[in-house]
Amino acid sequence: MIKIFQISSEVNSGSVGRIAEHIGEKIIDNGWESYIAYGRDHNPSKSNVILIGNKTSLISHGLKTRLTDRHGFGSVAATKKLIKTIKEINPDLIQLQHLHGYFVNIEILFNFLSEFNKPIVWTFHDCWSFTGHCAYYEFVDCHKWKTECFKCPQTHDYPQSYIDQSTRNFRDKKRIFNSVENLTIVPVSNWIGDQVKESFLKNFRVHTIHNGIDIEKFAPQNAESIKEKYNLKNKFVILGVASPWSERKGLKYFVELSKNISDDYQIILIGLNDEQIKKLPSNIIGVKRTENIKELAEFYSVANVFVNPTLEDTFPTTNLEAQSCGTPVITFKTGGAPEAIDENTGIVVEKGNVQGLLDAIQEIKKNGKQFYTKECRKRAELKFNKNNRFQEYLDLYCDILKLN
Repeated sequence: MIKIFQISSEVNSGSVGRIAEHIGEKIIDNGWESYIAYGRDHNPSKSNVILIGNKTSLISHGLKTRLTDRHGFGSVAATKKLIKTIKEINPDLIQLQHLHGYFVNIEILFNFLSEFNKPIVWTFHDCWSFTGHCAYYEFVDCHKWKTECFKCPQTHDYPQSYIDQSTRNFRDKKRIFNSVENLTIVPVSNWIGDQVKESFLKNFRVHTIHNGIDIEKFAPQNAESIKEKYNLKNKFVILGVASPWSERKGLKYFVELSKNISDDYQIILIGLNDEQIKKLPSNIIGVKRTENIKELAEFYSVANVFVNPTLEDTFPTTNLEAQSCGTPVITFKTGGAPEAIDENTGIVVEKGNVQGLLDAIQEIKKNGKQFYTKECRKRAELKFNKNNRFQEYLDLYCDILKLN
């Protein structure tokens, strides 16, 4: 029986963890065995799950990163134990998701992978794999990663550090990640695929697979309970969803919007922490992160428009989830975010343009949500159904393993 072994920061939690879970489900449906080794958060999974390290090793790796800027070079014992488990299972193919997140040692892992000589598929959800420090660089408009990182402008951002070793990290990653031969890189958007082709990983096979979602769970819902709970009757609801709401997710643009809308509108933001909720203007409703997909789908459904003013992103699944619930999307022209929508399901606004956001909201309000709902749902069914998107992984595995 074919065995696929995934390594992921999370399993069935958060966008990356849910993608790992969906891939695992397709593997199982195909009659194969699915294993997911994970570093932190998890929810119940249909796959065989293996915890990498423990809370102590996570904290130790995080501290090493903070003090030395060597994210990805901690977790020595945890990674050696992981390798032992991989040898015991002896999978036919290894699927990598996020390798950052303080849970695995990339040098030890890739030294093993180069010797193990099994096919590797690596999904790129962000840009960390080909930079000397950061996971995203659009916000600071940095292009050093194309040649060699130095004097990193984002050492104080994730993965946060007190010092800068971006040049050393860049050189080490270039050496380590190019040490394997049978590697296929799977960007989650055409945009990140184009970035990979300009990076030190440009010689590997690149095969883009857009993210998929569960369109049965993310579907138009009866959201009367949400309307009543938050007093939304006769309100035009503007929804934002992120976790965490870092600066790059555009929280400040909702604050700006709140200054320029009447009482006919209601902004709701989901995924905020307690401190952020305390600081919100009085006309914004703040809700903490929820793992309850039904509740999240109800919020998407009650919204008249979903606004995603992200300043750097690869292919945000929130844009897919909103459309799948029949809600049009307004997004900044950022990374792969515009790839999720078309002229029938939303509006793309130039990055940082608050007036552009307001104009787009007014246009959707003028047309009415119903003008977009059918096309939104249709686009989700055609392009973002997880059963189709994650089948592409199975097709890719079969191609790599030379199976019919």
